[in-house]
Amino acid sequence: MAKPIVLIAEELSPATVEALGPDFDVKIVDGTDRAALLAALPNAKALLVRSATQVDAEAIAAGKVLVVVARAGVGLDNVDIKAATAAGIMVVNAPTSNVISAAELAIGHLLSLARFLPDANESMKAGEWQRSKFTGVEFFDKTVGIVGLGRIGALVAERLAGFGVTLIAYDPFVPPARAQQLGVQMVELSELMKRSDFITIHIPKTPETTGLIGAAQFAHAKPSLRIVNASRGGIIDEGALFDALTSKKIAAAGLDVFVNEPPTDSPLLGLANIQMTPHLGAATDEAQEKAGVAVARSVKLALEGELVPDAVNVAGGVIDPSVRPGLPLMEKLGQVFAGLATHAIAAIDVEVRGEIAHFDVSALKLAALKGVFSAVASEQVSYVNAPLHAEQRGVTVRLVTETKSDEYRNLLTIRGTLVDGTQISVAGTLTGTRQAQKIVSINDFDVEVPMAQHFIVMVYTDRPGIVAVYGKEFGDAKINIAGMQIARQTRGGTALSILTVDSRVPEDVLERVAREIDASMMKAIEVVEL
Repeated sequence: MAKPIVLIAEELSPATVEALGPDFDVKIVDGTDRAALLAALPNAKALLVRSATQVDAEAIAAGKVLVVVARAGVGLDNVDIKAATAAGIMVVNAPTSNVISAAELAIGHLLSLARFLPDANESMKAGEWQRSKFTGVEFFDKTVGIVGLGRIGALVAERLAGFGVTLIAYDPFVPPARAQQLGVQMVELSELMKRSDFITIHIPKTPETTGLIGAAQFAHAKPSLRIVNASRGGIIDEGALFDALTSKKIAAAGLDVFVNEPPTDSPLLGLANIQMTPHLGAATDEAQEKAGVAVARSVKLALEGELVPDAVNVAGGVIDPSVRPGLPLMEKLGQVFAGLATHAIAAIDVEVRGEIAHFDVSALKLAALKGVFSAVASEQVSYVNAPLHAEQRGVTVRLVTETKSDEYRNLLTIRGTLVDGTQISVAGTLTGTRQAQKIVSINDFDVEVPMAQHFIVMVYTDRPGIVAVYGKEFGDAKINIAGMQIARQTRGGTALSILTVDSRVPEDVLERVAREIDASMMKAIEVVEL
C-alpha cells in the first residue's frame, strides 16, 4: 500500500519530519504559491502549515482526502476552521509551544524597561558614553503585578520570584489555592494598578478584556510604573497609554502586540519612553521546533484514528446524531455559566436529562467545559484539552445523566460551586423542528429565552417600578432591549431579570443600574460561536 501523503507547505524544523517517522510520504510545496498548493492538495492526507499559507474554503475543498490540517504554532487565523469541520477535517495546533518563549520575552521587556537597555545600546552605537542618563531601577523589593495567571502568567511568576519581588495578580478565574502555590497574592485590578511598580499582561483578548487597562486604570498608577503587554493587542487602550506616557502618569511601557499589526501609523512610535518588538512572543528556535514536533505528533495520531490532544474541532469524533445538536447549545451554556461566576470555579456538574441520555453524551461534558474555559482561558480551548484546563484549575467535574425529563424532551444543565460556596446554574434545551436553542433556567429561576449574543442578568428584591428604572437607564444609554423575562419564586422575594440586548453594555452603565435598583447581581454576558 502507498504511504499516506503528508504535505508540508512551509519551512519547518528537521525535527518535525523526524517526528513524523518513516510511515508517511512527506512532500514539500510552497504554500504561498496558490496554484502549486491547490495542485498538491487532492492526494494529501495531512497538511502542515505555519502562518503564511491560507487554508481557506477553496483549499479545504481541494483536499479531497484530507484528514487533518496542522498549524505549527498557536494562532489559527489562516485556517478556516468552520469549513474544515464541515468537511470532516480535523484542525490541530500547538497551543503550548510558545509559552516559555512568551514568558521570557515579557521578562526581557521588564528588565529592559528597568535598565534602559535598548536606549543605552543605541546611544553607545552613536559614539556616546552617558552613564548617568541611563540610571535605572532594581527589581529587588519591588511589586510586580501580573494580569492573568494562566500558563504564561504562572511561568512569569515562577521566574520573577527569584528576583526578590512581591508578586500580586489579578485573575478572577484562578482559585486562591493555585495563587498561593505560586507565591502570588490575588487582588482586584484597581489595587494592582495602585500598588505595582511593574505590570505584565497575560490574558486572552475578549470583548470583556479589550481596553481592560485604560485611562481610569492609569489614573491609579504610580508615576514610576513600567507596564508590558506581550499578550494580545488592545488589552491596553493604546490611546490611553499614549496619554499616560506623554503626561508622565506612568514611566514607561513595552509592547510586543498591537491593535493593528504592523502599527505603522501609531503615535506610540514617536515616544521615547516606550520600547516595541514586532510580535516576537513565539519567535525562538525552540518554540518553532516545539510547535513543529507537536503538530507532527498530532498528525500521526489523527492519521492513525486516535484521540488528538490539540484538536480544535471535533470532526474526527464519533458522536451520535441525536447528541450532536446539543454540542453548540452546551458550549453557549458554558459561556453563560462562566459569565455568571463571581469567583473562581471549584466544581462543575454537567447534567443531561431526557432521551439523549440513552446515548454516549460524554461529548456534551466536553462541550460544556469548552464553553466555560473558552471564556476565561488565554489559550485555544478544544473538546479534548478542556478537561486539562479544569484539572489545572483544580475544578472537579462530574457528568450526571438521567433518561427522564419532566418538562422538556431533553434538558442540558451546567451546575457549579464557586470557591466561596456560591451555587450557580444555567439550563437549556432545543425546541421545535429547527432545534432552536433556549435558556430555560438560571440559578433555578425558570425562564424561557432564545439564545442570543448579548444578555444582561440582574438579581434584586421584587418590588414595583424596577423595570421602569432599568428600562430608562438602558434607553438613555442607547441600549436596545430586544427581549426580557422576569422570574421570581415568591412575591416580594428575590427576582431575576434576563434581558436580551442588541449591543454590549458599558461597565459604567451596568454599575449605575445596579446602584439604582440595589441589585445583588448585575452581569453582562456575551455569547459567541466557538
